[in-house]
Amino acid sequence: MPILDRRGFLVGATAAVAAAPAGAQTLPSTVQLRDDISESTRRNTHSFLSMDWREHFRSVGSGAILVDIDSRVLHFWDRAGDYRIYPSSVPSSEELTRRGRTTVTRKVVGPSWSPTPNMRRRNPEWPAFVPPGPQNPLGTHAMYLGWKYYRIHGTHDRRKIGRRSSSGCIGLYNRDIAEVFAMAPVGTQVRII
Repeated sequence: MPILDRRGFLVGATAAVAAAPAGAQTLPSTVQLRDDISESTRRNTHSFLSMDWREHFRSVGSGAILVDIDSRVLHFWDRAGDYRIYPSSVPSSEELTRRGRTTVTRKVVGPSWSPTPNMRRRNPEWPAFVPPGPQNPLGTHAMYLGWKYYRIHGTHDRRKIGRRSSSGCIGLYNRDIAEVFAMAPVGTQVRII
């Protein structure tokens, strides 16, 4: 994965260290952003670099996922402590948004999908079941969370990323969910803010 332009990253990282509050733990210098990341995600990333993430997790030693609904970004720390940022889709309304702490409880490659009872009431024309494949709204990989019906998953519809477009789940580009999926074991802590 190409990293953010070196000069831009060094300037941002230097500013983040200088701006960090006393006692704040700054993020490692291994932050990587692909070339196709939107400008708003880049800005959000730079502002996040100066935050003290310890308020969200006691430790990231076993891996951690933090989803920021407002900035539409998934932050991921792997077991080695390396940090990555991924643009995401988020729930389309506050009523569909669940915030708090949970964990990854199950992982599925090639997930099938069935709309929830509430989705079926809102959209009775939707099919009751969609098998794995290009029409499946869960994309190529899904990580099920400790909350019923909530997942972090891929999407075949690239237009959804960076938008409020889901019925409650967090969506990633298929290549990004494949990467997170490979590095986040069942039990990985998840916080949605």
